Amino acid sequence: MPLRPLEGYTVGVTADRRWEDQAELLRRRGARVLHGPSIATQYLASDEALRSATAAVAGKPPDYLVATTGIGMRAWLEAAQAWGLGDTLLAALAPARIVARGPKSAGAVQTAGLTVWQSSPNERLDQLLPLLLAEALEGKRVAVQEAGAEAADITAALRERGADVVEVPVYRWRMPDDTGPALRLVDAACDGRVDAVTFTSAPAVQNLFAVAAQHNRDQHLRRAFNSAGLVAACVGAVCAGVARDEGIEAPVEPALGRLGLMIRALSDRFEDRRRTLVLAGTEVVVQGFAAKIGDRTVEMPPLEQAVFTLLANRPGAVVSRPVLLQKLWGSATADPHLLEATITRLRRRLGPCGAALRPSPGRGYRLDVTSAMAATAVPDRA
Repeated sequence: MPLRPLEGYTVGVTADRRWEDQAELLRRRGARVLHGPSIATQYLASDEALRSATAAVAGKPPDYLVATTGIGMRAWLEAAQAWGLGDTLLAALAPARIVARGPKSAGAVQTAGLTVWQSSPNERLDQLLPLLLAEALEGKRVAVQEAGAEAADITAALRERGADVVEVPVYRWRMPDDTGPALRLVDAACDGRVDAVTFTSAPAVQNLFAVAAQHNRDQHLRRAFNSAGLVAACVGAVCAGVARDEGIEAPVEPALGRLGLMIRALSDRFEDRRRTLVLAGTEVVVQGFAAKIGDRTVEMPPLEQAVFTLLANRPGAVVSRPVLLQKLWGSATADPHLLEATITRLRRRLGPCGAALRPSPGRGYRLDVTSAMAATAVPDRA
């Protein structure tokens, strides 16, 4: 059986809501998962502001409705139903021109039996604004299902055009009460123990960097993303845009904002790192800490993986002991017995292929590779 797409990699998950579903999708593709929620979703179903906004919309139907998120629309309608306002609210929304941010919000609208008038072409809220501003808004009533700072920008622009705006605060995102798991994820990311971090909302990106900044690790975290091989996987364009704003140069994002598509895009990114080597006459497929040797799969602990990566990136060339010691233990004068013990364990783990890992007396070690197929060198995260 071949290696699964994410086998050999550890993925950090920053979501709080339905993170288990995401973790299960990642594990099915072979990943190890480290959960470090950098966000807490607070639903406002019992909040008086939401109830007042619901009564205001139900009592005076809007001409337009801006549906920003699928979960927000569903939560709003469920809360209205619990208050005995569900049918009245749906009747008030039925004649409105409903603008949906993307497929999820559009799906929630349609599931409720309502009709979507327009949708954003790229799932960004700022692309909804021109659709609305093209309308004669003076004196028109617009209900906006809120979703963070972007929705606040839209409501301000609508009010400037003379619209009567009703803000519907369904939920808000905040920092978790316990930021310990998020900090552990930051440390793992900075130390090379995580290969990717997933973000399913823009605030999750901002909060992770805020946690890192509180411990003076934000610049280290950016370097990990930009030059040490750590991958940021974002669920959509808005999230990826905020990731870039935070200094992540090349976040992975799917063409459409879907969790499954994000994980597929992440798998595609890591496929470029898979390499096939022939060691001691045997084909070895390596990705991350996993190696497929013939019909068996072995997992390399971090030090062994680091040694293997350093040597495999220079097949046949001798890598000196001082370089290996510096990379792995932070000092070219570290105890050479640490390196020798790691090499011995790696040889044993590779079985017959371990014979390809050869010493160069007085100099260092090399990996004898008969042939190799790899799109790019694997990032050195030692």
